[in-house]
Amino acid sequence: MPSRSLTQLRRPVARVPGRPGVLALLLRRPAGWISLALLVLLYGASFLGPLLDHHSATATHPLHALLGPSWLHPLGTDDLGRDELLRMLYGGRVSLSVGLISMVVALVAGLLVGGLAGYLRGAVETILMRLVDAFMAIPAFFLILAELAVFGSSPPVVILVVGLSFWGQMARVVFAESLKMRQREFIEAAQALGASRTRVFFRHLLPQVVPSAIVLGTLGVGWSILTEAALSFLGLGIQPPLASWGNMLQNAQVYVWTSPWLAIYPGLAIALAVLAFNLLGNALRDVLDPRIR
Repeated sequence: MPSRSLTQLRRPVARVPGRPGVLALLLRRPAGWISLALLVLLYGASFLGPLLDHHSATATHPLHALLGPSWLHPLGTDDLGRDELLRMLYGGRVSLSVGLISMVVALVAGLLVGGLAGYLRGAVETILMRLVDAFMAIPAFFLILAELAVFGSSPPVVILVVGLSFWGQMARVVFAESLKMRQREFIEAAQALGASRTRVFFRHLLPQVVPSAIVLGTLGVGWSILTEAALSFLGLGIQPPLASWGNMLQNAQVYVWTSPWLAIYPGLAIALAVLAFNLLGNALRDVLDPRIR
């Protein structure tokens, strides 16, 4: 070996600083901090904004109907004289909550079903994955419509139905990741040391597949927001007087030529929310996937 290389080997190794966390890596990417800033703005405005205004978002004022933007009503009023800005904020609470909570439902169901099928294999895999195949063979939107027709369209039902319509895709991804992870040395070592199947699954295998599931779930939040908006636009989702961005679009379709701001504001909010979650999902994929990083 050349003397220069030996000299370099004899030098003291510099101290390596601590590895940055996921949030720090995420903020180093333009897509990461832009998406986080958009989401903080949307969620903060939707949940904190109405606290600063004590007016009702459902009280009607027919004499003030379809007013344009003004100091009193920054975004104008709708066809019943309700303040459009206040309804946008309350509608954001509903639409953003449906998107996020429904993906939590899909994430939990997909992790359990896909993880158990990939880890236990055998008859458990056959039963669970054939159930997933049968579920995914049904068009998701028509399944949602059927479930809403049976169970109603209250916000908890909409959240549960939208979340359970996405769990099959989540289970597929988790199943594939679990098949890879169950062959890894640390899983075999835990089993050789006498760890129970339950401990190996929840303590060792499941945390390894959660990052991939979170990335898919982040992208799925945007899909859930669009699904809720489509259902509410068709009159099958969130029902008035409770506001959501979807049913605000439904009310605005009659006035799209005379008062276009009634459609522009909720449509722009939906587009920004979906864009932010998609950007966040792409940034998380880059941060959590070591092959890309």
